[in-house]
Amino acid sequence: MDFIQIALVLVVLFVLAIPMGKYLARSFSLETTRLDRVFGGLEKAIYKLSGIRVTDMTWKQYAMAVLVSNMSMVAIAYLLLRLQGMLPGNPSGIAAMEPLLSFNTAVSFLTNTNLQHYSGESGLSYLSQMLVIIYLMFTTPATGIAVVMAFMRGLTGQRSIGNYYVDLVRAHIRVLIPLAIVVTLLLVSQGVPQTMEPTATATTIGGTEQQIARGPVASLVSIKHLGTNGGGFFGVNSSHPFENPTPLTNVIEILSMFLIPAALPFAFGFMAKSRKQGWVIFGAMFVMFLAFLITAYANEGNGNPALARAGLSQEMGSMEGKEVRFGIAQSTLFTAVTTAATTGTVNNMHDTLTPLGGLVPLGEMMLNCVFGGDGVGTVNILMYAILAVFLAGLMVGRTPEFLGRKIEGKEMKLIAIAILVHPLIILAPTAIALATEMGSSAVSNPGFHGISQVLYEYTSSAANNGSGFEGLGDNTPFWNISTGLVMLFGRYVSIITMLAVAGSLLAKTPVPETMGTLRTDNSVFTVILVATVLIVGALTFLPVLALGPIAEWLTIR
Repeated sequence: MDFIQIALVLVVLFVLAIPMGKYLARSFSLETTRLDRVFGGLEKAIYKLSGIRVTDMTWKQYAMAVLVSNMSMVAIAYLLLRLQGMLPGNPSGIAAMEPLLSFNTAVSFLTNTNLQHYSGESGLSYLSQMLVIIYLMFTTPATGIAVVMAFMRGLTGQRSIGNYYVDLVRAHIRVLIPLAIVVTLLLVSQGVPQTMEPTATATTIGGTEQQIARGPVASLVSIKHLGTNGGGFFGVNSSHPFENPTPLTNVIEILSMFLIPAALPFAFGFMAKSRKQGWVIFGAMFVMFLAFLITAYANEGNGNPALARAGLSQEMGSMEGKEVRFGIAQSTLFTAVTTAATTGTVNNMHDTLTPLGGLVPLGEMMLNCVFGGDGVGTVNILMYAILAVFLAGLMVGRTPEFLGRKIEGKEMKLIAIAILVHPLIILAPTAIALATEMGSSAVSNPGFHGISQVLYEYTSSAANNGSGFEGLGDNTPFWNISTGLVMLFGRYVSIITMLAVAGSLLAKTPVPETMGTLRTDNSVFTVILVATVLIVGALTFLPVLALGPIAEWLTIR
């Protein structure tokens, strides 16, 4: 029964992802399409009101536009959080957020991470939930989608990488807003609240008063999944019955956060005018995803060996930290999807996963290309595809080519920077946190699991995921500043370097395919690509994993 549940969800994903990929390719085409007749009038009005000039940009102009717009967004978000106590839309009278927590929160939602060092229902007013959280939940995935489209244009040799502001508007008007409206209505139909009424007061059976938080929940939950944002209106995310009340809403949320990341490889195939290219990229990511999902399901389903030795029955598997209404199948599927798509929302507590079950979300975020979030994950897997072509070219003594363009030293230096920065901003802060009182004092579990807690926090921040091993006491100056910086580097180093690669490849003269050209549209290249990702990941992260989840697993065997 569990396998049928998981298989049905994945089959529905396949059915939706391919047409969605075609739709994305057409939505961001540099040529006139039928979609311009539908959305063109509204988009032109926005361009006129905003002063946007619809002209092609260089990669440097595109990158600068990304940085300027994003820095403006974070400044506005920070001010709203600091002033929320005196602004309207605050029926529960929630006070202003303190400075360093405001910095961490604004950066978190700006970078599509949505790491929360606060509890949503008690830390934010309704106005902040809408003008800061939901606003950034639209604009930051839109930024990621814009960047991946620019990168794909560079790789596929189109006339330019496009215009950032045009792509940003299209991502909102043609993709995120329509999908969010549909998903919001589906969630409301299943009982997810959508109201501006203040916190409700109820009298319990025992005669005491209970405060029940509510608000514009459905609209936030829809875009937090569609935008691979994560976080939540409530502190426990999609474990809360107001965010995720039924098995159907659980499936809707899984499909919502997986849809765009799964569709982007197919969009790449359509833009490259070679569907096989899209299938190769999708196939490589899906193989890795299935391996992680099977690992999580097997370990959570078999339960904790230490409890089994103590004679405790675990017929339902390791149910600690999980909702009985979802069980092992839907909990492990949600866990694998939310960290594969770097969403970060949770329907079970990752801190309570078995050691190897907890290694699954860690591993997916460390690789950061097992589908990934809206845009950036696909950029990362394409980066590894270029690296795989380069390595294969070295082995046969031939100048490597990808989609008709030579891969040379300049591109490889930029890719090396992106690959090396990711482990650096995870491992260095983890070492500092574990070696100092400022960091180690937040650890709630001694031993190997404590290492995993710290490692997970920085891995989640670097991968722009936002989930956590929630036993960590992370609302301190040290953690707010350090994770804030990691989130910024994790987001923008990759974006800038990959835009530079796109600009460099676009400027090159295409070379004709010959008998010696490495084919990148077949199963052999899929194997090469998966091997490249796993080897790089193992070389950088296996030692620290051995100190955390692997060592913990060995102690309970």
